[in-house]
Amino acid sequence: MRIGLLSDVHGNLPALEAVLEACSIRCDALWCLGDTVGYGASPNECVALIRDRCEVVLAGNHDLAATGRVDFSTFSSDAGRAIRWTREVLAADAEVWLAGLEPSAQRGPIGLFHASPRDPVWEYVADAAAANVALSSTPHELVLVGHTHVPLATRLVDDRLIGGPAGADATYDLRGGRHTLLNPGSVGQPRDGDARAAWVLLYLDDDGRPERAIFQRVRYDVAAAQRAIEGAGLPQHLADRLSFGM
Repeated sequence: MRIGLLSDVHGNLPALEAVLEACSIRCDALWCLGDTVGYGASPNECVALIRDRCEVVLAGNHDLAATGRVDFSTFSSDAGRAIRWTREVLAADAEVWLAGLEPSAQRGPIGLFHASPRDPVWEYVADAAAANVALSSTPHELVLVGHTHVPLATRLVDDRLIGGPAGADATYDLRGGRHTLLNPGSVGQPRDGDARAAWVLLYLDDDGRPERAIFQRVRYDVAAAQRAIEGAGLPQHLADRLSFGM
């Protein structure tokens, strides 16, 4: 089984379409770790594609804010403006579907969390200490998280954490039941200095146990995503940052 692991689409339709095209010839199923909406100008279109194409979908903090399930007053000013706009334009069926999602799930020995096992909505697994806590707080053989928008691969070996940021085409052997955490990065708002859309090709064996992960990057029409953000009247910064993956 080949799983296309996506996260943090954030309403970026050109990026999502490019990733889905890449996945269509390589993947048997798709999983999404949340934040389908927020920041970008195409929330309804992205919801429709994720809803139709993904077997597993989590709710991220932006999804929860867009449906009124969490307070977004602590969001940055740009993120807050984007969520208010998203709530205004979100179609009724899209809102109902997003409202039915949860921020965590389990598939056999794999735990899926938008943010972290300890706090699936808000906690950022952005450094070694947070990764250590995340892996230590769950029995799952493989922990999948999003939220930070930075590709990451870490593993506990004899109580020692190894790994770190994962570049394009980096491959990791997941066999042996070892405690591993992966973050595929962001489809629609990369923040690792690489403007290309990020995702992970995850291989599972016949029993659903993880075998291998390959980090992927896909070029997409950044200018089209920027024009859509500008046309919607969203903050210019949200468009500009797409050029730099920051």
